[in-house]
Amino acid sequence: MNSPTIPSPVVPRAPPVLVPADTPDSPTYLPSCSWVTPVLTDMYQLTMTYAYWKGGRQNDNAVFDLYFRKNPFGGEFTIFAGLEECIRFVQSFRFSEKELKYLRELMPACEPEFFDYLASLDCSGLSIYAIAEGTVVFPRVPLLRIEGPLAIGQLLETTLLNLTNFSSLICTNAARLRIAAGADKKLLEFGLRRAQGPDGAMTASRFAYMGGFDGTSNVAAGMYFGISPKGTHAHSYVSAHVKLDDLKSRMLKVNPKNVPEGFKVGDERNIVTLAVQYKAELGYSIASLGELAAFCSYAMAFPDSFLALVDTYDTLQSGVPNFICVALALLQCGYAPNGIRLDSGDLAYLSKESRRMLIEADKKYNTNLQACVIVASNDINEAVLLALNDQSHSIDTFGIGTNLVTCQAQPALGMVYKLVEINNEPRIKLSQEAAKITIPGRKDAYRLVGSEGVPILDLIIRKGESPPVIKRRVLCRHPFEEKKRAFVTPTFVIPLLRVVWRGKNAKSFDGEVFEQSATNMRAPFPSLSQLRDFVGSQLALMREDHVRLMNPTPYKVSVTTDLFHYINDMMMKELPIAELE
Repeated sequence: MNSPTIPSPVVPRAPPVLVPADTPDSPTYLPSCSWVTPVLTDMYQLTMTYAYWKGGRQNDNAVFDLYFRKNPFGGEFTIFAGLEECIRFVQSFRFSEKELKYLRELMPACEPEFFDYLASLDCSGLSIYAIAEGTVVFPRVPLLRIEGPLAIGQLLETTLLNLTNFSSLICTNAARLRIAAGADKKLLEFGLRRAQGPDGAMTASRFAYMGGFDGTSNVAAGMYFGISPKGTHAHSYVSAHVKLDDLKSRMLKVNPKNVPEGFKVGDERNIVTLAVQYKAELGYSIASLGELAAFCSYAMAFPDSFLALVDTYDTLQSGVPNFICVALALLQCGYAPNGIRLDSGDLAYLSKESRRMLIEADKKYNTNLQACVIVASNDINEAVLLALNDQSHSIDTFGIGTNLVTCQAQPALGMVYKLVEINNEPRIKLSQEAAKITIPGRKDAYRLVGSEGVPILDLIIRKGESPPVIKRRVLCRHPFEEKKRAFVTPTFVIPLLRVVWRGKNAKSFDGEVFEQSATNMRAPFPSLSQLRDFVGSQLALMREDHVRLMNPTPYKVSVTTDLFHYINDMMMKELPIAELE
C-alpha cells in the first residue's frame, strides 16, 4: 500500500531564513528604533543583575523561555512577530558611556567594579533558538529559548518582551481582519494619527502589512519598510472649495497614453465644462457646486488616480453624483477614474446604492464606471466587517485605523519570560492556576501534521529526547491533566525551534557541537513581503475551525510522556507539604 501523501496545496512552506554572516566583519544591524538599547528595561532587571554579580553568579548557565499563556481577541491562534528586532537588539547589545554614567548616578550604592562589568557585557555568550517569524503559534510553546550566562539572559527579558508582544498582537489583529474581510478585498492601514506615538505607529504599519494588509497611509512606513502608501483627500479639501469660480485652472491635457479619438497629444479639454454638462444631463441639480469644484481640482491634479471622498455633504445626493460627473469628464480626456471613498453612514446601504448609480451611468454612456472601486472607512473593526458581509455590501477596499493599530479589542498580548533551568537543574514556577505553571527545563517543539495535510497538534519534548518521527505513533499528553492524551501518527513533522543567534563565546550545555555556520546569524533578514506571504501560507495550512473568528476550536499543545512525568515530579518536589494539626 502506498504511504499517504500531503496534498500539494497545503505542503508546509519553509519559513524565511536568516542568512549567516559570510565573514566575521559582516556589519551589525542596529534596532529599527533608537530607543532600543540596554537601558530600555525595567529597573528590577538591573538590581537583579547587580545581585547576581555581587554573589558571583553572573556567569551561571541559565535557560529562559519566552512564550504566552492565552491567544488574543478570544481566538485560538497568534502570529509570532518581532523576531528580527530581537536579533538586531541582541547583536548590538552594548551599554554606551552615556548610559553607564547615568547608571552610576542611579545606583550609587553599587560597587564601581559592577559598572566595569556592565561596560564589557555583550551577548557573545548566548545561544538563542526561536520559532520562525510569521509562524502561527499557540500558548505554552516557547517562541524563544535563550541559553547562556544568567545575568545577560536576565537583562534581555523586558526588551525582548517589548519587541515581541505588540508586534505579535498587531500582526494577529491584522490577520483576523483579513479573514473577516475576505481574501478578495483590499485592506489599508489608516492608523497613524490614532496610534500610541510614533514608535507605535511605525510598528503597527509594519506588522499590519505582515499580517495581511495591502497598504498604509503612513508615508514613513512606506519609505522605511517598502509598504505602498495610499491616500486621497480629506473633507477639508472639499470644504476649501465654495464655488466653481474658485478654480484658477480648468484645462486638462488629454492622456498621452490613451489619446481620445479626434484629439492629439498635447490637446486640452475644459474638465469643468464637461462636468457641468454631465451634471445637467443626469439631473443632479442639488449636488453641491463647491464639492464639484473640489473634485474637478483634485482630478486635474491626479487624473490617473482620481479617488474622491464623497460624504462631506450628502453621499447619494451630492458626493456620488459629483464624482460621476467628474469621472465621465476624465473618461472624455482618456483617463480612467479610480473610485470613491465612504467615511460615514450605513456603509452597506451606501456602497450598494453607490454601485447602482455607477452602473446606471454606465448604461447611459456606455463607459466602464462600474469598475470604479468603493473604499470604506469609519471605525471599522472585526464585528463591522462580519456584519457588512451579512448585508452583501459592495465595498472593494477597507481603510482601518483605530481598531487595528491600538488593538482596541485587546490592548496587550501578555507574553512572559521565565527561567526554566539553572546550571543544568530544571526550574519550575508553581501556581494555583494551571496556565501559570511553567514547563521546566530545556525543550524543543514540533508541529505534527496529519494525513489530511493539516497540523494536528504541537508537541513539546525535553531537550535530548528523540524527536517525533514520520509514520511512527507517539503518545501526546496534556501537560497537567493525566486523562487528556492521544496517540498521533504524523505524516509530516515540522521542527519549530531553530538557532537564530549563537555568540562566538557560546558554550554547549550538553556536549552539542556548535557549527561555525550557525554562529552570529545576521541580515539579510527576510523581507517584509516574504514574511507576509509566509503568514498567509501558515494560515492556509491550519484547519479552518482553529482559525475561524467565531467559536474556534482550541488547538492542542501536548507534551511527551517523559516530559509529562518530568513536570509532575518537579511539581511534587517543589510543592510544600502542608502540616495539619
